[in-house]
Amino acid sequence: MSANPELPDVVSRAFDVSRRAGYVSFCRNETGRLLAALAATRSGIMAEFGTGCGVGTAWLRSGVRDRHARILTAELDPKLARAAAEIFVDDPLVDVLTADWSTLRDKGPYSLLFLDSEEPSEVGVDAIADLVEPGGIVVLDGFWPCEQWPPITAGRVDTLREQWLTDERFTAVEIMVASDSSVVLATRR
Repeated sequence: MSANPELPDVVSRAFDVSRRAGYVSFCRNETGRLLAALAATRSGIMAEFGTGCGVGTAWLRSGVRDRHARILTAELDPKLARAAAEIFVDDPLVDVLTADWSTLRDKGPYSLLFLDSEEPSEVGVDAIADLVEPGGIVVLDGFWPCEQWPPITAGRVDTLREQWLTDERFTAVEIMVASDSSVVLATRR
Protein backbone atom coordinates (compact mmCIF):
# COMPACT_ATOMS: atom_id res chain seq x y z
CA MET A 1 0.00 0.00 0.00
CA SER A 2 1.48 3.29 -0.97
CA ALA A 3 0.81 6.45 0.99
CA ASN A 4 2.47 9.78 1.32
CA PRO A 5 4.59 9.54 4.48
CA GLU A 6 3.91 13.20 5.27
CA LEU A 7 1.15 13.79 7.79
CA PRO A 8 -1.29 16.70 7.72
CA ASP A 9 -0.37 19.35 10.31
CA VAL A 10 -3.46 18.72 12.44
CA VAL A 11 -2.62 14.99 12.59
CA SER A 12 0.99 15.71 13.56
CA ARG A 13 -0.29 17.94 16.37
CA ALA A 14 -2.62 15.14 17.51
CA PHE A 15 0.26 12.65 17.63
CA ASP A 16 2.34 15.13 19.65
CA VAL A 17 -0.51 15.66 22.12
CA SER A 18 -1.05 11.89 22.39
CA ARG A 19 2.63 11.28 23.14
CA ARG A 20 2.67 13.98 25.82
CA ALA A 21 -0.45 12.47 27.39
CA GLY A 22 1.09 8.97 27.28
CA TYR A 23 -1.80 7.76 25.15
CA VAL A 24 -0.89 5.19 22.50
CA SER A 25 -4.29 3.81 21.47
CA PHE A 26 -5.41 5.61 18.34
CA CYS A 27 -6.45 4.88 14.80
CA ARG A 28 -3.75 3.83 12.39
CA ASN A 29 -2.56 6.13 9.65
CA GLU A 30 -4.08 3.82 7.03
CA THR A 31 -7.50 4.19 8.66
CA GLY A 32 -6.88 7.90 9.12
CA ARG A 33 -6.20 8.41 5.42
CA LEU A 34 -9.48 6.64 4.64
CA LEU A 35 -11.27 8.93 7.13
CA ALA A 36 -9.75 12.02 5.51
CA ALA A 37 -10.80 10.86 2.04
CA LEU A 38 -14.35 10.18 3.23
CA ALA A 39 -14.58 13.47 5.16
CA ALA A 40 -13.66 15.31 1.97
CA THR A 41 -16.95 14.08 0.47
CA ARG A 42 -19.14 15.08 3.42
CA SER A 43 -21.04 18.09 4.61
CA GLY A 44 -23.21 18.38 7.70
CA ILE A 45 -22.24 16.88 11.03
CA MET A 46 -19.54 14.24 11.42
CA ALA A 47 -18.59 12.58 14.69
CA GLU A 48 -16.13 10.32 16.41
CA PHE A 49 -17.41 8.40 19.40
CA GLY A 50 -14.58 7.95 21.91
CA THR A 51 -11.86 10.28 20.71
CA GLY A 52 -8.99 9.41 23.04
CA CYS A 53 -6.51 12.22 22.34
CA GLY A 54 -8.08 13.24 19.04
CA VAL A 55 -6.05 11.45 16.37
CA GLY A 56 -9.11 10.08 14.54
CA THR A 57 -10.81 13.46 14.77
CA ALA A 58 -7.66 15.11 13.41
CA TRP A 59 -7.73 12.78 10.41
CA LEU A 60 -11.39 13.64 9.83
CA ARG A 61 -10.60 17.35 10.12
CA SER A 62 -7.71 17.06 7.68
CA GLY A 63 -10.13 15.95 4.99
CA VAL A 64 -13.00 18.39 5.56
CA ARG A 65 -13.55 20.71 2.58
CA ASP A 66 -16.99 22.14 3.40
CA ARG A 67 -16.54 25.17 5.65
CA HIS A 68 -20.06 24.60 7.04
CA ALA A 69 -19.32 21.03 8.10
CA ARG A 70 -18.89 20.30 11.78
CA ILE A 71 -17.14 17.56 13.72
CA LEU A 72 -18.31 16.51 17.17
CA THR A 73 -16.30 14.18 19.33
CA ALA A 74 -16.69 12.91 22.87
CA GLU A 75 -14.21 11.45 25.32
CA LEU A 76 -15.18 10.24 28.79
CA ASP A 77 -11.71 10.58 30.34
CA PRO A 78 -11.31 14.28 31.30
CA LYS A 79 -7.50 14.21 30.88
CA LEU A 80 -7.77 12.81 27.35
CA ALA A 81 -10.63 15.15 26.44
CA ARG A 82 -8.56 18.17 27.56
CA ALA A 83 -5.64 16.90 25.47
CA ALA A 84 -7.87 16.48 22.40
CA ALA A 85 -9.45 19.90 22.93
CA GLU A 86 -5.94 21.42 22.87
CA ILE A 87 -5.55 20.32 19.23
CA PHE A 88 -8.73 22.06 18.11
CA VAL A 89 -8.79 25.09 20.43
CA ASP A 90 -8.86 27.56 17.51
CA ASP A 91 -10.89 25.42 15.12
CA PRO A 92 -14.55 26.48 14.87
CA LEU A 93 -15.46 23.29 12.99
CA VAL A 94 -14.53 20.88 15.82
CA ASP A 95 -16.18 20.50 19.23
CA VAL A 96 -14.57 18.19 21.80
CA LEU A 97 -16.90 17.19 24.63
CA THR A 98 -15.84 15.70 27.94
CA ALA A 99 -18.59 13.13 28.06
CA ASP A 100 -19.59 9.59 27.26
CA TRP A 101 -20.12 9.20 23.53
CA SER A 102 -23.80 8.44 24.15
CA THR A 103 -24.28 12.19 24.78
CA LEU A 104 -23.82 12.64 21.04
CA ARG A 105 -26.88 10.52 20.26
CA ASP A 106 -29.16 13.58 20.19
CA LYS A 107 -26.83 15.81 18.16
CA GLY A 108 -27.16 14.05 14.79
CA PRO A 109 -28.07 12.79 12.35
CA TYR A 110 -24.52 12.33 11.17
CA SER A 111 -23.17 12.40 7.65
CA LEU A 112 -20.10 10.42 8.79
CA LEU A 113 -19.62 8.52 12.03
CA PHE A 114 -16.33 6.97 13.17
CA LEU A 115 -16.52 4.23 15.81
CA ASP A 116 -14.23 1.64 17.36
CA SER A 117 -15.34 -1.99 17.53
CA GLU A 118 -13.93 -2.53 21.05
CA GLU A 119 -17.36 -2.43 22.73
CA PRO A 120 -19.61 -4.53 20.45
CA SER A 121 -22.70 -4.01 22.61
CA GLU A 122 -22.42 -0.23 22.19
CA VAL A 123 -21.71 -0.07 18.45
CA GLY A 124 -24.08 -2.71 17.14
CA VAL A 125 -26.01 -1.78 14.04
CA ASP A 126 -29.31 -1.41 15.95
CA ALA A 127 -27.73 1.07 18.38
CA ILE A 128 -26.21 3.19 15.61
CA ALA A 129 -28.45 2.98 12.52
CA ASP A 130 -30.81 5.82 13.38
CA LEU A 131 -27.91 8.16 14.18
CA VAL A 132 -26.84 8.27 10.53
CA GLU A 133 -28.63 10.27 7.84
CA PRO A 134 -29.64 8.60 4.56
CA GLY A 135 -26.46 8.40 2.50
CA GLY A 136 -24.41 8.82 5.67
CA ILE A 137 -21.33 6.69 6.27
CA VAL A 138 -20.29 4.65 9.30
CA VAL A 139 -16.65 3.62 9.64
CA LEU A 140 -16.23 0.90 12.24
CA ASP A 141 -12.56 0.42 13.09
CA GLY A 142 -10.53 -2.27 14.80
CA PHE A 143 -11.11 -5.56 13.01
CA TRP A 144 -8.64 -8.27 12.08
CA PRO A 145 -9.04 -9.10 8.37
CA CYS A 146 -11.01 -12.26 7.71
CA GLU A 147 -11.23 -14.11 4.40
CA GLN A 148 -14.13 -16.41 5.22
CA TRP A 149 -17.86 -16.26 5.80
CA PRO A 150 -19.18 -15.98 8.35
CA PRO A 151 -16.35 -13.83 9.73
CA ILE A 152 -14.41 -15.57 12.49
CA THR A 153 -12.38 -13.86 15.21
CA ALA A 154 -10.58 -15.78 17.97
CA GLY A 155 -12.33 -18.99 16.92
CA ARG A 156 -15.85 -17.53 17.10
CA VAL A 157 -18.24 -15.92 14.68
CA ASP A 158 -17.70 -12.17 14.79
CA THR A 159 -21.36 -11.26 15.21
CA LEU A 160 -20.71 -7.51 15.24
CA ARG A 161 -19.04 -7.60 11.84
CA GLU A 162 -21.65 -10.03 10.53
CA GLN A 163 -24.48 -7.72 11.64
CA TRP A 164 -22.97 -4.67 9.95
CA LEU A 165 -22.21 -6.54 6.72
CA THR A 166 -25.71 -8.00 6.40
CA ASP A 167 -28.07 -5.33 7.74
CA GLU A 168 -30.53 -4.22 5.07
CA ARG A 169 -30.44 -0.59 6.24
CA PHE A 170 -26.84 -0.32 4.99
CA THR A 171 -24.70 -1.16 2.02
CA ALA A 172 -21.51 -2.34 3.69
CA VAL A 173 -18.09 -3.73 2.89
CA GLU A 174 -15.07 -4.76 4.89
CA ILE A 175 -11.94 -2.96 3.73
CA MET A 176 -8.47 -4.15 4.60
CA VAL A 177 -6.47 -1.03 5.44
CA ALA A 178 -3.30 -2.96 6.33
CA SER A 179 -2.28 -6.62 6.38
CA ASP A 180 -3.41 -6.86 10.00
CA SER A 181 -6.28 -4.36 10.14
CA SER A 182 -9.63 -3.82 8.50
CA VAL A 183 -12.64 -1.55 8.86
CA VAL A 184 -16.28 -1.98 8.05
CA LEU A 185 -17.53 0.84 5.84
CA ALA A 186 -21.34 1.09 5.80
CA THR A 187 -23.50 3.59 3.90
CA ARG A 188 -27.05 4.19 5.11
CA ARG A 189 -29.62 3.42 2.42
